[in-house]
Amino acid sequence: MPSVRDRVSTLERVLEEYIKNVGNAQMQTERELREFKGEMREFKEEMRAFKDEMREDRKKMYKKWGEIANKMGTVAEDIVAPNIPRIAQEYFGCKELEFFGLRVHKRNVKDRSKSREFDIIAVGDDALIINETKSSPRVDYINEFSEVLKEMYDYFPEYRGKKIIPIFSSLYIPDTVVTYLTKIKIYAKAMKDDAMELLNYERFKQPV
Repeated sequence: MPSVRDRVSTLERVLEEYIKNVGNAQMQTERELREFKGEMREFKEEMRAFKDEMREDRKKMYKKWGEIANKMGTVAEDIVAPNIPRIAQEYFGCKELEFFGLRVHKRNVKDRSKSREFDIIAVGDDALIINETKSSPRVDYINEFSEVLKEMYDYFPEYRGKKIIPIFSSLYIPDTVVTYLTKIKIYAKAMKDDAMELLNYERFKQPV
């Protein structure tokens, strides 16, 4: 029969082996966790790069689409116009439009020597929506549009009393331009994902 000393010695060896095995398993687990974290980090970076690439590709596509449509003279009709009734309903509660017109030519009733063509006019129960469309969202275009808005009732006296809702549309509008449009109280409409949306609707409601 093994002596107490032998049994203790055996127990110590078993315990040492157990600790060694546990330590090796722990080291293996930690190594696998580090490898997994590294793979996840690489995956996230790849996904971020993929999303950035897709975003840039989408911007280029919208720009090219706008250039082609602009050359054909149909950017307002083909791209912007179909979204206006939905925008009017979803954002401004205009369930039905009493008038919707493209390239509306009007003469200024106060100064008959002045006339202007408006890209899109949409009229709801209490709203007069004026949409200006440009393939390139340049600030001088925006400023010109802003000046025209001051005379809207001179061009449309029949809608006096309705709230004027100005929208400047382009396939892509840089955030700096969106900020400027918000500052001068004009809605910015551009492509977002697969549809045109008002980019500054929430900011529009807040002080700039």
